[in-house]
Amino acid sequence: MSTGRPEGAAARPGSGVVQVQGEVIATRRVGAYHHLTIVAPGVAELARPGQFAALAVGGPTTGNLLRRSFSIHKVSPSGTYGGTLDLVLAAKGPGTQWLTALRAHDTVDVVAPLGRPFPLPTEPVATVLVGGGYGSAPLFWLADVLRERGCSVEMVLGAASEDRLFGVVEARRAADGVTVTTDDGSAGHKGWVSDVLPEVFRRTGAAVAYACGPMGMLQSVTRVAAEHGAVAQVAVEESMACGVGVCMTCVMPVRDKAGVTKMVRSCVEGPVFRGDRIRWGAFHDGVCGVPEDTVGAPRVGGH
Repeated sequence: MSTGRPEGAAARPGSGVVQVQGEVIATRRVGAYHHLTIVAPGVAELARPGQFAALAVGGPTTGNLLRRSFSIHKVSPSGTYGGTLDLVLAAKGPGTQWLTALRAHDTVDVVAPLGRPFPLPTEPVATVLVGGGYGSAPLFWLADVLRERGCSVEMVLGAASEDRLFGVVEARRAADGVTVTTDDGSAGHKGWVSDVLPEVFRRTGAAVAYACGPMGMLQSVTRVAAEHGAVAQVAVEESMACGVGVCMTCVMPVRDKAGVTKMVRSCVEGPVFRGDRIRWGAFHDGVCGVPEDTVGAPRVGGH
């Protein structure tokens, strides 16, 4: 009996996720980042913009037990090699350095697609897509989907310097307008994305902002969007040790529809959240605390 699952793809607990031995078919340097294209049977047919992939690192005998998670840049359901998955990453630690050293025909264990995707408007609206560094990777695929739905798309890309921008040329193809910022002024406007966003909202009348990048940037996008009557949907960059909701390392405080704050797993309940429901005040110097009014928070004098 056929399972309807592509050959080589093993089902994971829960619907819509597969584990597969992917084959690298292309790897290239893009500014400060690396772009990997991996044949991953079954992933492309299931994935949606905003979801991510978790990759095993170090090979079958490695001591690196934890996977590395990356936003999906784009997918292609068919082609010469079959369905492919594109990822953009920066070589920072041993795990990402191992991934960037992969060459064509090397294999890597992939679990994907994971997490909740960006919610899409039910009718055509003006949108603003904001990316910080290689956090912009999933936004180009999202832009294509939004334009297919009749939405106008404005993109704002920011980074510390020109070499840390990702996808400026691609953005000009995918969006109706593009604004670039760099902290040092080496490209576009000198400053942060929050410096140019108010003018973008006024000019476009955008009703929805989508953002992916550093947490400080996501907070500022949420603030500016609210000031202009728009909703912010943000893909958070919390550390994810397992990617499937088991280890609880990526929990963060989020208000539910009733206004009750709970610690939720950003890999399962996220990575995309409404920005105005995240308790931004709980984040200090990259560390997330637990607000006192959170369900289950420690109490003074408790056990």
